[in-house]
Amino acid sequence: MTKSNTIKQYCSGDVTVMARDIKYHGFFRIDQYQIKHRLFNGQWSGLISREIFERGDAVVLIPYDPVNKNVLLIEQFRPGAVRTESCPWCFEFIAGMFGENERPIDVAIREAEEEANLIVNEHQIRHVMNYLSSPGGTSEKLYMYVALMDLSKVVNGCVSGLDEENEDIKSHLMELDSAINLLNDGKINNASTIIGLQWLALNHTELV
Repeated sequence: MTKSNTIKQYCSGDVTVMARDIKYHGFFRIDQYQIKHRLFNGQWSGLISREIFERGDAVVLIPYDPVNKNVLLIEQFRPGAVRTESCPWCFEFIAGMFGENERPIDVAIREAEEEANLIVNEHQIRHVMNYLSSPGGTSEKLYMYVALMDLSKVVNGCVSGLDEENEDIKSHLMELDSAINLLNDGKINNASTIIGLQWLALNHTELV
């Protein structure tokens, strides 16, 4: 008899939300959950109180030129990096939050133009993965895509962004190997870019 490798996991039916209260609502929101969940021994946990950062979901886009093996990174100031980093300007992939009634691909196309002055069409975009950024403290879900496109006309060092969102974003076109070197040297320190570059390193030979 062949043993099954299927791992039994609990689901949303094994969680009871007793209460959910908004504790702060500004640009982002913090909700306090009163919650119980099934334990691995089959019993139920006691009542757990947790504050969850409700920042909304977001889309990450990896612009990649499979012919020239170039990738586009953007650089911008990030206040969340001020406390721990000597340089709070981060190399990132294009990313943005959802507008009303937007599909993930719609967000990717809009943010590519806003953040890097790139015109991307839906047929150039492929889904990479979805993941939770830090589920111990935030509900945020990331939808990651790659855009396969000719980047030869990109102006390196071009600055883009929306004034009304206080964006000041510089584009960096580089060889994939150079971007991987930045990663290996610790110059790239944010989750979505680390994940995206590692995925590219593993899969770029299959992208056409």
